[in-house]
Amino acid sequence: MPYSPKNYPDSMKNLSPSTRRKAIEITNALLDEGKDEGIAIATGIKKAKEQK
Repeated sequence: MPYSPKNYPDSMKNLSPSTRRKAIEITNALLDEGKDEGIAIATGIKKAKEQK
């Protein structure tokens, strides 16, 4: 299930809009590669914060 700016995990709700967009992009890419959803979300958030 791909995420979007209007449909994202609760764990992304406290991110700034720009960081959230990047986290969603990274998470969706990882999910497309077949990664586990929980790992994809955590990795997406971490990498988005690192790119700030």
